[in-house]
Amino acid sequence: MKQMANSAILIYGMGGLGIEIAKNIALAGVKNLTIQDCKLAEIQDLGTQFFLREEDVGKNRAEASSSRLAELNPYVSLSALKTGLDCDSDLSYLARYQCVILTEAPLKVQICVNNFCRQQTPQIKFISADVFGVCCGAFCDFGDNFEITDLDGEEPKEIFIEKISKGKPGVVSCFKNKMHGFDTGDHVTFREINGMTALNGWTCQIKVLSPYTFEICDTTGEEFAPYKHGGIARQVKVSQNASFKSLEQEILNPSLLIPDLCRFEAPANIHLGFLALHRFNEKFKRFPKAWCVEDSSNLVSLAKGLNTELTNKVTTIDEDLLNVLSYTNTGCLSPLCAALGGFVAQEGIKAVTGKFTPLKQWLYLDCRDVINKEEAATPDMFTPRHDRYDAQRICLGQRKCEELAKLRLFMVGCGAIGCEMLKNYALLGIGQKDRGCITITDNDLIEKSNLNRQFLFRPSDIQKPKSTTAAVAVLQINPELNIEAQQQKVCPQTEDRFYNDAFFENQDVVVNALDNIEARRYVDSRCVTNQRALLESGTLGTKGHVQVIIPHLTESYSSQSDPSDESVPYCTLKSFPANIEHCIQWARDKFESSFAVKPDLFNKFWKQNGQVTEVIQKLKNGQSLDGAVQVSKMAANRRATWCQCVQLARLKFQKYFNHKAKHLLHVFPLDTKMQDGSLFWQSPKRPPIPQEFNIQNPVHFQFVVSTARLYAGVFNNPVSSKDTSITTINSVIESMDIPDYRPTNKRILTDESVSKPMDDTTGSGDDLLDAANRLQASLNEDKVTHVLSPMNPVEFEKDDDTNGHIDFISTAANLRGAMYNIESIDRLQAKRIAGRIVPAIATTTATVSGLVTIELIKLLDKLPLEVYKNAFLNLALPVIVLSEPGQVEKTVIKEGLTTTMWDRWEVHGTADFTLQQFLQYFKDKYGLEVTMVSHGVKMVYVPFMPGHKKRLPQQMVKLLKPSSGQLYMDLIINLEGNEDDDIACPPVRYYFGV
Repeated sequence: MKQMANSAILIYGMGGLGIEIAKNIALAGVKNLTIQDCKLAEIQDLGTQFFLREEDVGKNRAEASSSRLAELNPYVSLSALKTGLDCDSDLSYLARYQCVILTEAPLKVQICVNNFCRQQTPQIKFISADVFGVCCGAFCDFGDNFEITDLDGEEPKEIFIEKISKGKPGVVSCFKNKMHGFDTGDHVTFREINGMTALNGWTCQIKVLSPYTFEICDTTGEEFAPYKHGGIARQVKVSQNASFKSLEQEILNPSLLIPDLCRFEAPANIHLGFLALHRFNEKFKRFPKAWCVEDSSNLVSLAKGLNTELTNKVTTIDEDLLNVLSYTNTGCLSPLCAALGGFVAQEGIKAVTGKFTPLKQWLYLDCRDVINKEEAATPDMFTPRHDRYDAQRICLGQRKCEELAKLRLFMVGCGAIGCEMLKNYALLGIGQKDRGCITITDNDLIEKSNLNRQFLFRPSDIQKPKSTTAAVAVLQINPELNIEAQQQKVCPQTEDRFYNDAFFENQDVVVNALDNIEARRYVDSRCVTNQRALLESGTLGTKGHVQVIIPHLTESYSSQSDPSDESVPYCTLKSFPANIEHCIQWARDKFESSFAVKPDLFNKFWKQNGQVTEVIQKLKNGQSLDGAVQVSKMAANRRATWCQCVQLARLKFQKYFNHKAKHLLHVFPLDTKMQDGSLFWQSPKRPPIPQEFNIQNPVHFQFVVSTARLYAGVFNNPVSSKDTSITTINSVIESMDIPDYRPTNKRILTDESVSKPMDDTTGSGDDLLDAANRLQASLNEDKVTHVLSPMNPVEFEKDDDTNGHIDFISTAANLRGAMYNIESIDRLQAKRIAGRIVPAIATTTATVSGLVTIELIKLLDKLPLEVYKNAFLNLALPVIVLSEPGQVEKTVIKEGLTTTMWDRWEVHGTADFTLQQFLQYFKDKYGLEVTMVSHGVKMVYVPFMPGHKKRLPQQMVKLLKPSSGQLYMDLIINLEGNEDDDIACPPVRYYFGV
């Protein structure tokens, strides 16, 4: 962002919260970042401040952190100040910053700095934030007149128009009753309207009438001709101004964000508690001592007195919460720093960019449920021991610190969220040597594009494995960890060898740090099977979610499913694209077909069918061979040199972007009409424009080069940098004869309900003879060694900028877009869409990882459902919503017998245990008849199947045939219901007992 590149931010206080904020803002790419702190590092800082090491104890925290912080982003100019802040300080140096962020500053200093910021021209944006034990809070003041250029950061919505009425106001109806998604007050602009052309380029504010219609301006004037057809309405982002109050004003009448509606009064009570803490500090020149009853009583008294001074008083003072705040305020919980640090960093980015809606004006969070209420009666449990865990020991107690150290945790994925999680685990001391273990796995390598959000990695780590590199980096934060890094996918193929039942049963908790739904569902299923808690999370730009999954208590990840994406009709992708996404999908399909699927088919064909002479003879004899026709065409079209690959690429340009358009217009001329008299070429169908090749056009040139390079790679042809120069390419193309378009009878699908036809790869009659002749030609020209040698199928890789994959996708998509008069996009946008990239930003991943880790701490105690919190957040708005996890659904098998998805029935057999005894077990225990027994796809027993009743006296071990050493098998059974309906039961784990 241009604003970030010219901005300057100062962050005061380099404790756990300050360094989190600084890390996220550095990754975001602020131009100038200053960190300021007068405090010296202490041993307990190592439990919250991940850029401090044991050798830094006694050094200035800002200075000690600066070199490691600077490594995150070479484009950020970083400086460190070792001075303090007080009300008598000369604050003039702050005038050079656009945003000042304070942490660990007395309230009076916060007010002084905030007033100074408001007095400047232009006003400096001000943020203050603190973590006190298990409570945290933040405040934003962006001045009297802050411009917000983009409220939510969402892509502008766009819809096709069915009709526009002449009226006062006019009413727009959406094409085919597709929902527009607009809100009243939105601004939209119009284009490509036929008839009422005066609206093209017009921007107006709308009023929503229904999900499919909305009102616009007065369209009764003479300048508005009657609407004919076509048109697109596109949302326009309109900037808005917001006004903020000063900290001094807001203290007495706070505007509070309410994250947890089950604890509606909590933010107001924490606000009051924070004011009381600062008043306590002013009065006693210190903060309340950890777990000191007398100090807590004084804090509650101060809070009650302060409540009388507030304009908006707290109606019900929560003394228990205030006591917890007093007991833990001198401690600090690192995941709370992560959660708030991500949130505040995003506010800092908003301050200097104007993008997204700022916080108005307070946010408070607490995680008091991490404290064991029974242990709260024994303050000795929370006594500091002068080590790196003192800050969290004050919050959690010694027992929980020890349980965290003994935890066996399995995390799947070491990307953006995974790096943040590992940092949190290191600070908490999870999985320490000789006690616990953190097992991580990720089969990906580090790419350059990962560095702006995966903060454990550096440029020197590019192309190294993520898991092993992350493990080495996190041991720098805490060398006491016992961490095992693996490079396997967690999937059915690795289930037996690596991640079997025994592996999962050896874990205390599983954490997902994944970026795709399929993998999440698989890990979820393994956790359900093995009855292990799973912490699930994910991000999408500024949005994030957290889901807590606990055996026998909550639903699982797969219990709910997102609505499936609406599929694009085949004819739309093939011939009638309406937007650039359709063009990208078309280019992606061409890539797969040309450079992956067909070369793979070519290799498999020759591997299966042997010598070419034998294949030719079989084809001449009329014997059909699967894939022969396609393979013969590929052999005929295979190129032996780079220049021939360039020629092939130029011919592909002509075929895709010129002849295709001419053929469409030949079959459907511009004046073609439908049966109802309406024009065929009307929105959303766009008439194509044949593209004429121009080597001086960079998109045309890049398409030819990238296509030729991909073909050269598939055909095993060497390419040099000189070969791709415009001079070389031009000389090759100038010598070519480009064929003219010749009309054919090739059918064009227009029915949106018709799916893509299956390719006929077998052929018959003349097709087989033609295939034989093509292959014979290869032999006759004495080039069989090259033509029939194995090809190199290409696997699409979005992150390697040198391989030409994204170059092909972006140029092909933009050329197709130009052919249909669709707006082009840049290479990065094409990469994001084609690679199905889920954009991640450091602020969101930090916040999500912090919230997940808080739930991890809660798992150490057997807590009721309402204590755990799922979360949804959108830092752009900003919104954080905490909610109770969904309760697991119960299935009634019969009166008095219910089961859930977490249940597993067990049957312990013997060496002689028969199928009859197995069935009798369920009749005796549940009073129900078994109607089916299966293992995977194998039907073990179905009464009405021929011969199955003869299996009853057979031994289970002989029926199931376990492998050597296998102790059990998981079976599926059905029981007979009251009305002859089969009842699905929990999985049955049968132990062989041999």
